[in-house]
Amino acid sequence: MLWPKAVRNRLKSDADGELVRSYPYRSACPSSVWGELVAAASEEIFLAGYTNYFLWLEQPAFVETLRRKAEQGCRVRFLLGDPDGEVTRERERIEDVALSVSTRIRISLEHLATLSATPGVEARFSAAADAVNHVSLSVFRFDHDALVTPHLARLVGHDSPMLHFHHQGDGGMFDRFTEHAEELWGRGRGV
Repeated sequence: MLWPKAVRNRLKSDADGELVRSYPYRSACPSSVWGELVAAASEEIFLAGYTNYFLWLEQPAFVETLRRKAEQGCRVRFLLGDPDGEVTRERERIEDVALSVSTRIRISLEHLATLSATPGVEARFSAAADAVNHVSLSVFRFDHDALVTPHLARLVGHDSPMLHFHHQGDGGMFDRFTEHAEELWGRGRGV
């Protein structure tokens, strides 16, 4: 009653208002945003990108940061594509870039190997039947925030758009994307 409908529609206070920011390219999102989301997460960091390769490059001392987060009780999970999978080979053919998808996944696996003895850090490959759904949508969750990249046609991840969501209520966009990632995680297999 106090606020005209036009003003209420502009306020971000419910599940429809979860979009914090959109970026025309994932690479347009400042690395400081990623760093702030990682730093603020205390319960969960779930990185469900097909390769997650760029994180090791863009975040200083990322291995140490993740180790510290896990030791403080934050659950840290990685969902990766299978570097030897058919979808990975097909994606390499489509992208046709020097740094192949399987190489990017293997670089992530190298970094993850240094965290393998850290309780609270988990990694899985998406199931073969889910790989096409995984390669086309990356979801990165940090407690109540998520960065989502829908991959476009022949573009590599950094050239695809990215959306930043903050959980406002049940059943919103945040839940839809994070539930998708959880479903893929549930059918994944250990690294």
